Amino acid sequence: MADIIIIGGGAAGMMAAVAAAGTGQNVVLIEKNEKLGKKLFITGKGRCNVTNACEVTDFFQNVMDHAKFLYSAVYGFDNHAVMAFFEQAGCPLKIERGQRVFPKSDHSSDIIRALEQTIRKSGVTVLLNTEVKKIKSLPIEENIEGGKEKKQIGKKKQRYCAKVSQLELYDRTTGRQSVMRADKLILATGGCSYVLTGSTGDGYRFAEECGHQIVPTMPALVPFAVKEEWCHQLQGLSLKNVQVSVVVDGKQIYSDFGELLFTHYGVSGPLILSASSHYVHKACGNGNCSGEAKLLIDLKPALTKEQLDKRVLREFDENKNKQFKNVINSLFPAKLIPLMPVLSNIDPDKRVNEITKEERERFVQTIKQIELTITGLRDYNEAVITKGGVATNEVSPSTMESKLVKGLYFAGEVLDLDALTGGFNLQIAWSTGYLAGTSAAAACE
Repeated sequence: MADIIIIGGGAAGMMAAVAAAGTGQNVVLIEKNEKLGKKLFITGKGRCNVTNACEVTDFFQNVMDHAKFLYSAVYGFDNHAVMAFFEQAGCPLKIERGQRVFPKSDHSSDIIRALEQTIRKSGVTVLLNTEVKKIKSLPIEENIEGGKEKKQIGKKKQRYCAKVSQLELYDRTTGRQSVMRADKLILATGGCSYVLTGSTGDGYRFAEECGHQIVPTMPALVPFAVKEEWCHQLQGLSLKNVQVSVVVDGKQIYSDFGELLFTHYGVSGPLILSASSHYVHKACGNGNCSGEAKLLIDLKPALTKEQLDKRVLREFDENKNKQFKNVINSLFPAKLIPLMPVLSNIDPDKRVNEITKEERERFVQTIKQIELTITGLRDYNEAVITKGGVATNEVSPSTMESKLVKGLYFAGEVLDLDALTGGFNLQIAWSTGYLAGTSAAAACE
């Protein structure tokens, strides 16, 4: 029997192991993959955006929901503490545009190595290729006055209804089954994103079996699929410094500047990933999205319509006898040039001195607002994070312990927490993992 068992060897689970073992407890870390940090390895395109060096107060503005729930966790182990941890563990860091923090080597493997070395030095027992099949809990029946702790769920005072008992394990290498007793258990199994890394939503099932409510899950920070077939012709084209707006049923729910990428199914890129999180939070409920959704792209956001019109006029005046398709070369990337006359409904072979004022205004309007119809989200295989999970009102924000099951703690993506891109989701994992680990350890003393 271990003092503390942690299920999940991702960012939250590894940090929980470090925090728990640092107090001298006997800690076991269980991971069903053949190695730790499999999803962490591919984050940030393999570079691992460790955290964000913004002011701590600014961090909460990038959390999509339940930011207050994270106050204790983040202030207890903030972004500066995370950076100090990795620096001291032998992994130098650097800060890039947008205050994003990366390892100096640009290799996510260095972040994983720093965690693994710290875990090993701390004496944590790591069980790889080991799958948890079931969590068993024992009901708490007796109610001796003053003898059982009470937890607050909403406005109702409730006692713990159960306590952690044991785990049923399956060794994926040998096929053997075993049972391990658990006194304190930290669930850090992740969400459903990047299924190939082992994120199959097991933690949601475990939590439900323990009586917890699961907020319906959806892919978040995920590319959009669009209706327009011409979009597929632009596959591989990356546009920088454009403005994107998402409009649902005529109401704008998101707008920002940045980079987008055209794909064979629609659009992706940093700007689109952030847009998708606003979309799933504001236009999708209970796992379903409704309403007519439009994606509007402004190719020249630095110019007003009037300024852009003057620039187009100047191009036309300097190239009066040229065909329209040959004059717009300087305005757009090569892949966009054949498409712009089609979108603005202007004959590409028409000479610019024959283009009417109405056509020119339509061309300017097209540049300022290319319209795409959002038909849906890509699936969990392409999602960075999962929206939804274990309901936060059933978890103590000061300890990460379940309010229903004594000795059960949660950390990371398994919780109903998600944030925008920029290192904020990993910071949630580090902070909640650290708090769960220290809290579980303190409860053992």
